[in-house]
Amino acid sequence: MEQDILLDVLVTTPEGVRYEHHATSVTVPTIEGPYTFLRNHTPIIMPLKIGAVRVRRTFDDETSSDYIAISSGIVEVSDNVVNIVVNTAERARDIDISRAEDARIRAEELLAQQDISSNEMQRVRIALNKAINRIGVADHKR
Repeated sequence: MEQDILLDVLVTTPEGVRYEHHATSVTVPTIEGPYTFLRNHTPIIMPLKIGAVRVRRTFDDETSSDYIAISSGIVEVSDNVVNIVVNTAERARDIDISRAEDARIRAEELLAQQDISSNEMQRVRIALNKAINRIGVADHKR
C-alpha cells in the first residue's frame, strides 16, 4: 500500500473540530446505508444519519480503528480529504456509557406514555436513536 497517499479526516460540529487524523479508509452512515471512502475517491457530497463513523488507520504495519458516534449532517470528499460536518460527534473513548444508558431509559419511558404528541414522539425517537448509537459506539473503546 502506498503510505504516502492517505485520507485526511476532519469531523466538525458547531463547537469546532472534534476529530482530525490520517486514515486508510473511512466508513460513514449515509441515509442510503454505510459507505466507505478510500484514497483517490471521486469528489462527492452525501447526507449522513445518526450512526457510527469508522476511521481505519495503519501505522508501522499495524491497523486500528477509531469510532465516532455522530448525529445527522453531511460528508464531503475531495482531493483525499474527508470532511464530516455534523451536529454532534463523540469518540468512543469519550462516551459516558451510564449517561447514555440513562438517556435510553428516559426515552423509552417517554415513548411508553399514552399522552405524548406526535412532535414530541419524533423528538424522543431521535433521542433514543442517539442514545442507542452512543452505547454501540462505546463498545469500541480501547
